[in-house]
Amino acid sequence: MDYSRRPVGPIDWVQGKEHWDHWWRYLTPTAGQRRLGLACLAVGMQNGRLPTVGPRILDHHVAVIVLSGAGWFSCGGRPPVDVVAPVLLWLFPGVEHHYGPYEPGWSECFADFTGPSVAGYAELGFLDPAEPVVPLTSAEPARVVIRKMATALSRPGRHPEVEAAAGLHELLVVLDRSRARGGEGGSVLETLARDAFEPWTVLEHARRLGISLAELREAVRREAGCSPKDYLLTIRLNLAKELLATTDLTVAAVARRTGYDDPAYFTRLFTRRVGIAPSVFRKQQFRMV
Repeated sequence: MDYSRRPVGPIDWVQGKEHWDHWWRYLTPTAGQRRLGLACLAVGMQNGRLPTVGPRILDHHVAVIVLSGAGWFSCGGRPPVDVVAPVLLWLFPGVEHHYGPYEPGWSECFADFTGPSVAGYAELGFLDPAEPVVPLTSAEPARVVIRKMATALSRPGRHPEVEAAAGLHELLVVLDRSRARGGEGGSVLETLARDAFEPWTVLEHARRLGISLAELREAVRREAGCSPKDYLLTIRLNLAKELLATTDLTVAAVARRTGYDDPAYFTRLFTRRVGIAPSVFRKQQFRMV
């Protein structure tokens, strides 16, 4: 990104198109805004024959979404690799990066951000320092979110920075959803979700998928940011909550519906993970018409 260009004024939208080929907004979040978990530091878009970026090191995260065109990217001192839109380039704090477009240039949008919530998103697999280049099936969802953030920052408001921070959460979600996932990661999660209520061990799930237990663990960790056991348990507990809140099924019946033949074990498990017993959850949340 070229930070030497003059900044633009408030962004106006005409017939869905930006007035400027280059625009950006910089923010200085307060301590209170940083305590929200994610704080937006900058957001913008650039097009054309952009100058080479770096080598440089930042103290915060940046998501660079290449909308069209092609170029090269290097980080951590590794040899450069070719990148072709649509693609996401992650710039991680403390890691040297260096990149630029090939002729005749490219179109990119970007968001700089920081905050304690980044660690949680990393733990869940939304961003990974080992995967700084992420091919996308489409960059349009991310562009729409970036545009919404810029619009919020260009109009008067009580806390436009808070609206931009909320957009960061949405941006991380749509970027993860837009990944061009290789291999069988997506189908593994879909199959696990479909069979989540079967009385099978994690090893049996792996065998039915035709992969090793280690491969299953790696696929689920990569795609869902947790272990297969936790992934299955979350699906079961979510259905259990729905049944407790919206039906008059007994706790024992809810246990059976969610894959547990022993109601006492289900009750102990539910209580330990949710924090309250199934009967208490029902009293608090019951809303059956």
